[in-house]
Amino acid sequence: MAFPVDLRRCRLLGLTGTACLALGGETAGALPVRDLLAPASAQAALGLVGVYFGVVLLIAAWVLLGRLVRGPQPPTPRALLLVLAVWAGPLLLAPPLFSRDVYSYLAQGAMVDAHMDVYAEGPDTLGGPLADEVAPVWQHTAAPYGPAFLGLASALSALTRGELPAGLLGMRLLALLGVALMAAALPRLARHSGADPAAALWLGALNPLVLLHLVAGAHNDAIMLGLLGLGLVAARGRWPVLGAVLVTLAALVKAPAVLGLLAVVALQARAGRPPLRAVLTTAVGAAVTTVAATAVAGTGYGWIGALDTPVSPHNWALTSLLGRATGALLDHLGSNLAPLAVPAWHLLGLAATAVAVLLIWLRLRFRPVYALGLSLLTVAVFGPAIRPWYVLWGLFLIAAAAPSTSVRHRVAALAGVLALAVLPSGGPADAGQLVLAVSGGVLGVVVLWQAHLTAQAPAPGRTA
Repeated sequence: MAFPVDLRRCRLLGLTGTACLALGGETAGALPVRDLLAPASAQAALGLVGVYFGVVLLIAAWVLLGRLVRGPQPPTPRALLLVLAVWAGPLLLAPPLFSRDVYSYLAQGAMVDAHMDVYAEGPDTLGGPLADEVAPVWQHTAAPYGPAFLGLASALSALTRGELPAGLLGMRLLALLGVALMAAALPRLARHSGADPAAALWLGALNPLVLLHLVAGAHNDAIMLGLLGLGLVAARGRWPVLGAVLVTLAALVKAPAVLGLLAVVALQARAGRPPLRAVLTTAVGAAVTTVAATAVAGTGYGWIGALDTPVSPHNWALTSLLGRATGALLDHLGSNLAPLAVPAWHLLGLAATAVAVLLIWLRLRFRPVYALGLSLLTVAVFGPAIRPWYVLWGLFLIAAAAPSTSVRHRVAALAGVLALAVLPSGGPADAGQLVLAVSGGVLGVVVLWQAHLTAQAPAPGRTA
């Protein structure tokens, strides 16, 4: 007998998972400095176990929901949106999880509100309680974000007067707005691409990475992807200029979304508009939007130079790993070229990305949404830095436009693995924390297996 699956069970299992995440995060999350507990304390240890227990339950709920979506009576997109709301509910008031980036957002917003040059100075220049919350590695680093996001962060800073709890809630609400825009765009993009809207929502919006990092982590990638998705919906319809405006705003949150302008042009060409006219209208819309957003934010054009903001020296991007390994080898050989190894590999990664993106568009120019998804995934994988949520840049659009179920399965497997890759505190893991995280995950597997055995057991008085 198979494990019984229905929408109510999936909803309840995922809700239990995110509730455990929220509760565990109260002691093991990316807490404000004044609330941080020693990792070795009993409360932090219990919280870490609880978080990973919840992550495993959430992944299981998502996998089971996928079986329903592929079944003979799949849930409707509206029913899936309700599941997303239920799963996200416990995370609304939870502390930040899996990253401290949200504190950087708040500090940078306060800097813009105070008319400081956020592209020339780091949060340490701001000083005070907000700057104290920023991870040390980013204290002296200029903002890598565009004026559209920093304008929102500045407005939030003025609205909340720099108060940390209100600021954290405001950033999470912004992230939830982004996720809502993603969920609104996915079914429309899927229908345009000839894909199943329910399957697109399952992979692109109910994905554990969305809940763990865009909602619980309050990352600004949510706003970027929401604007990007909405812009592509507009571009494929009757509002190509609006599409260019929205995609440009997405790029003025985080730069990788600028590739979406290629899709805006391609979608207009597919709709029968002359290619030259499509290029001109997109370029003009993007230029006007850039000038207007930069003027409104009041940040100036320093964001162009900030695009090469240095990444963490210990990040685990492919090119960074290869660079560190090459540097160690050269150092061992006594070569004075060792310091150049990481920059050289980063340049090679950028070159490989450019070539790969060019090949993708040459081959898939008649499937612009899918081509854009693959391009953004390539940027995430071969870029100088990678975090689990960066994969969502491409996954979001691949969910809407993947040509086959096998592609979705491979991307879903990647998402499931990456959902387990980061500690809830957002910091590096030591051996003890790894043991606790694995223990929480194993406990979740044991509980799920016991539930499976219970479901298979015959009722009293009946034979198997």
